[in-house]
Amino acid sequence: MLPRASASPLFLGIDGGGTRTTAWLADGQGCVRARAEAGPSNPLKVGVELAEREILTAAARALRSARRQQRLLAGVCLGLAGADRPAVQRKMLRWLRRAIPARSHLVTSDAAITLEAALGGQPGIVVMAGTGSIAYGRSGDGRVGRCGGWGVPFDDQGSGYDLGRKAVTAALRAFDGRGPQTALGLMVCRALKLREVTEIVERRLAQHQIAALFPLVIEAAHRRDTVAQRLLDEGGRDLAELAWTLLRRLPPLPTPTRVVCAGGVFEASPAVRRRFAKYLRPHAPRLRISMLQGRPVEGALELARKHYERVAGRLSPVSSGSVRVFDVHR
Repeated sequence: MLPRASASPLFLGIDGGGTRTTAWLADGQGCVRARAEAGPSNPLKVGVELAEREILTAAARALRSARRQQRLLAGVCLGLAGADRPAVQRKMLRWLRRAIPARSHLVTSDAAITLEAALGGQPGIVVMAGTGSIAYGRSGDGRVGRCGGWGVPFDDQGSGYDLGRKAVTAALRAFDGRGPQTALGLMVCRALKLREVTEIVERRLAQHQIAALFPLVIEAAHRRDTVAQRLLDEGGRDLAELAWTLLRRLPPLPTPTRVVCAGGVFEASPAVRRRFAKYLRPHAPRLRISMLQGRPVEGALELARKHYERVAGRLSPVSSGSVRVFDVHR
């Protein structure tokens, strides 16, 4: 039995992405009490059942490591890739209320928690390039918008998945003689323990496994492989296109406009960062382009706190004999 929340509430923020799930537990002053991780939890890529399992695993690990604080959580925010789709959001919210007792629950997109981590309530945009890719932002009058992020096989240009897939495509084309020679074929074979690159078509690789081939493109580019260098150039251009399209659709924006880059592709590749800025600045020269400082999960914690404060006036006291999951999302 969990006692009622005290004057020092606890908040759980969860970042559910296509590669990993991160859960942090913090108090009302923002002091992080526990951190934990689990596997990928994008329900559109790994399925709802596996997504729920990994989310609950990360949350349970964080709560166990802070076992001294055994009281009802004030708020939980789950930032989940794919949760901007209403059907996914409703389904995951119903499950979250059952799975993790708390006084308030919020399910939103991973882009929304990244925007919160990057800019708080200020206008600007974030461009995310991890397993997938998306641009997400807020205008000066508070409107939010997105560009891209429609998933594979139709979108996610410039993402780790996109660049990993293109590396395999380039290797297969080189094998056939349809494309220029590249070191990517041998590197893919070594990474996946293949005798020749054509064996990859027999593998049932998950999307995060294909995205995990992206570092091979960086390594080959460092070795002056022209095919790999071209792929990084294309990635930077595709991500700049996301940003520029969203900037056009989100007036009014302040000058200079903040553009924050987030995700493993930007973090791992200075070449992609340089090309992103190179292709974006001619369209919008008065920008402040920077890398995300901190982690998206910090945005989930902040949104958990803000959501709890918005609904606190409608919360009923917790019964001393049970734990109730409050229906406060609407």
